[in-house]
Amino acid sequence: MSPLILLFSLFLAPAFADTGSQKTTPNLCSNDVGHKRQKRDWIWNQMHIKEEIDSPLPHHVGKITSSVRNSNAKYIIEGEYANTIFKVEETSGDVYAFERLDREKKAEYELTALIIDRTNNRSLERPSKFIIKVYDTNDNSPVFVQKVFNGSVPEMSPVGTSVTKVTAVDADDPTVSGHATVKYQVTKGGENFTIDDSG
Repeated sequence: MSPLILLFSLFLAPAFADTGSQKTTPNLCSNDVGHKRQKRDWIWNQMHIKEEIDSPLPHHVGKITSSVRNSNAKYIIEGEYANTIFKVEETSGDVYAFERLDREKKAEYELTALIIDRTNNRSLERPSKFIIKVYDTNDNSPVFVQKVFNGSVPEMSPVGTSVTKVTAVDADDPTVSGHATVKYQVTKGGENFTIDDSG
């Protein structure tokens, strides 16, 4: 009787071992699936706003959006002028500017987007930095770099002799076509002198 019981036990042992391994495999897959679900993504386009917008404040800048699906989710922004000049609508992620911006004073702002669970303030996704760029409007006139430019020319010099060079600068964005282009004109003495586009 004892040998039969022992033999029966040996036959059952691999079966139990195999059953155990079958149970373990789905758990590993389940954990892997759970891990994949944790991956999140911030979704937004580059944010920008025109300077000196002449309309009632606040001005809509853009929208921060996360793929997180959580009814308690709340958007927050941190960083440069967050919650002063810039504020975010906590449920929609819409970002607004509460001041008229001047590109010549500051051309871009760096902020950080966060999404948290409002019930426990736990972060639902890794924070992400983003930049708000201020687009230029052609709102500056050129100014000369000094008040007086002195020049001289010998008498009887041929037509086209260089007398002096003047320089003016424009604070607008030089990367925007025409915004920082300077053109020169002689307003008095034009019968004797001309000026080209280089000054």
